[in-house]
Amino acid sequence: MDPDAGSSTAVSWPSASTAGAAAKEEEGGGKQVLVVLVGPPGSGKSTFAEAVQGGSAAGRPWVRVCQDTIGNGKAGTKIQCLKAAADALKEGKSVLLDRCNLECEQRADFVKLGNHVHVDVHAVVLDLPAKVCISRSVSRMNHEGNLQGGRAAMVVNRMLKKKETPFLTEGFSRIMFCKDDNDIKKVVDMYNVLGPSDSLDSGVFGQNSKGPVQVGIMKFLKKPGSSVEKFSGPKVTPSESIPQMQNHFSKQESLEAGGTCPVEAEEEFSNSKKIEEQSRERVLSDISSHTLAFPSISTADFHFDLDRASDIIVDAVAEVLQKYDNIRLVLVDLSQKSRILSLVKDKAAKKNINSNRFFTFVGDITQLHSKGGLQCNVIANAANWRLKPGGGGVNAAIYNAAGEDLQRATKECADTLRPGSSVTVPLPSTSPLHQREGVTHIIHVLGPNMNPMRPDCLKNDYTKGSKILHEAYTSLFENFVAIVQSCMGKQNTEPALEKPATGVTSPNDSKTKRECTHDSERTKKHKLVQPNVSSNQATEGDIKRSAVTTTKMWGSWAQALHELAMHPENYKNSDSVLEISDDFVVLNDLYPKAKRHVLVVSRRDGLDSLADVKKEHLPLLRRMHSAGVKWTQKFLEEDSSLVFRLGYHSVPSMRQLHLHIISQDFNSASLKNKKHWNSFTTTFFLDSVDVIEEIEQRGSATISSDDRVLAMELRCHRCRSAHPNIPKLKSHIANCKSSFPSHLLQKDRLLSSSTMHMDCT
Repeated sequence: MDPDAGSSTAVSWPSASTAGAAAKEEEGGGKQVLVVLVGPPGSGKSTFAEAVQGGSAAGRPWVRVCQDTIGNGKAGTKIQCLKAAADALKEGKSVLLDRCNLECEQRADFVKLGNHVHVDVHAVVLDLPAKVCISRSVSRMNHEGNLQGGRAAMVVNRMLKKKETPFLTEGFSRIMFCKDDNDIKKVVDMYNVLGPSDSLDSGVFGQNSKGPVQVGIMKFLKKPGSSVEKFSGPKVTPSESIPQMQNHFSKQESLEAGGTCPVEAEEEFSNSKKIEEQSRERVLSDISSHTLAFPSISTADFHFDLDRASDIIVDAVAEVLQKYDNIRLVLVDLSQKSRILSLVKDKAAKKNINSNRFFTFVGDITQLHSKGGLQCNVIANAANWRLKPGGGGVNAAIYNAAGEDLQRATKECADTLRPGSSVTVPLPSTSPLHQREGVTHIIHVLGPNMNPMRPDCLKNDYTKGSKILHEAYTSLFENFVAIVQSCMGKQNTEPALEKPATGVTSPNDSKTKRECTHDSERTKKHKLVQPNVSSNQATEGDIKRSAVTTTKMWGSWAQALHELAMHPENYKNSDSVLEISDDFVVLNDLYPKAKRHVLVVSRRDGLDSLADVKKEHLPLLRRMHSAGVKWTQKFLEEDSSLVFRLGYHSVPSMRQLHLHIISQDFNSASLKNKKHWNSFTTTFFLDSVDVIEEIEQRGSATISSDDRVLAMELRCHRCRSAHPNIPKLKSHIANCKSSFPSHLLQKDRLLSSSTMHMDCT
């Protein structure tokens, strides 16, 4: 079988707060590690994992998760691997993921899992020559996954053609490339001495080629040419208790020339290589366009206090990451001993900001890709008010690297900039910075000045200065989000919801030119980067439900339900799947938000959410509702004290129409934040009976794309009393004896043992 059979899976991620020792950095500076092994059959993944697991001498507990044996000693599925990895992380153990993981999509769910519980996610790429992997696969006996003999060569060749090189922007904190057995031994030894309180530097280590490192067996007959470029990893851990791995390994020897390829074979290889390169370019474009690299604003020439500045950076980052998914922010500084990086890193950790969505990076912001292995399409510039080159620091470096093209492009967008604002400049493709580093946009941003030798000095008025600096970062991040939205809109021409251009400060004192491409894009219709939450000033009365069809970009992790619905046969042996029919799949949420939480997932392709449902789909919705009622009755037979509600989320976070059957006790460790609670207890949750009735009468459901309701204050779903946090809310609802709101007691919106008995009677 294909070792990576199975695609995205329906898994809810474990709570970071229940991940055992998943966050030991507060105690000793280290974290658990999820090591994602990347390599074809025969590359030595199992040998590597067993060597680390069996040779650890530093007290770090390791668990090997192998897809070849996870099904009771037989080959299993990706969902089983995800569950085993999640369970091991919960127990405070580090994980070695032993599966091929050659494609970005195959790695995505595991990276998502690691990032969710705040553990370090490493990729170890076993980049051995293809002929070595094929020779090993063909000759081995009694392989765990039964991939051996002549069939192995075909499988290895096919998989290598699809290989996508891992990048930091996928969510990895560290990537290591091993070219031979000597390199592998070095990495094994490094993990063997990695203690429970130790951590490793972030960055890319051992990569010596920008292109696809490995190709199929057809390449054996040609001697490959390779351009060698070495990357040095960024230092993000202040101190290390173990020797660091070398920044690069020995060069791989060129393959021996073995004859001349037939014309047909050459054409086949040429075509497959083009497809591989095109696929790789698309992946790189997606992930790099979602990453912003920015310097610290106002702390160099403008002398802003570093401690205050670090507070503002962390607050602004937390706000934007809470509002928007699928973006990454990187704070960059040239100095390894940078105090601002150290302060920000410590404060971000204390605030539990995901270290894979926001991290610090030591390096030249104009050479992030070529020297650091970090590809960012968008970088920020700490500009002056005249938007001119010169001075020192970041401004001079970026203008020098981008050349005169940046000066001309900037002049077309704005002449001046006021403190607290930013302006986006599309960088022409002729710019050296665009051609060498792949930078497509530069965002000029201006902060407050505390230096009396510079214009507009605030004379240590930090009340006003802090407000301006926060406005500057907010403007910078909102402009970056708008770029991401624009890029996503260009990739998909389906109609989408227009996002109002709010919260972005434009240079009021400047002559803003209409020719500025980005500013006009902010008012165009395009794909949204879906916000998790918005302003917490919303109230239920403010949420007006209107018929709006929202087209959404789904990340790889959000495709899990869709993949399961389209191919349920791949998951029929999973403990999570309760029922499979021609119309739907019923499954447990692996991390439910209540004692009983089940999903009824439609199998109809094209029904991503309620926004896609029309009158013609009513029979399907009724069958899904009936299935929900059936399973509710079964659960009530097991525990008659439960009360259930059936409904849909207005704007689901995962693709594929699915109905929630959830008990109203909400007694679950997986319910841990305001978004979870409000998504099931406010107008964001639409009762199934109401949805069916409305579609029957009007032809479609009226939903709201405004999810500010998710940021509302926490209120008991029975007595409506307010509570400051989730623990206190849970303590209250465990003892609340108030009746449910009157509207829920009508039309069978709530199902209990008494109502089900009455229905049966």
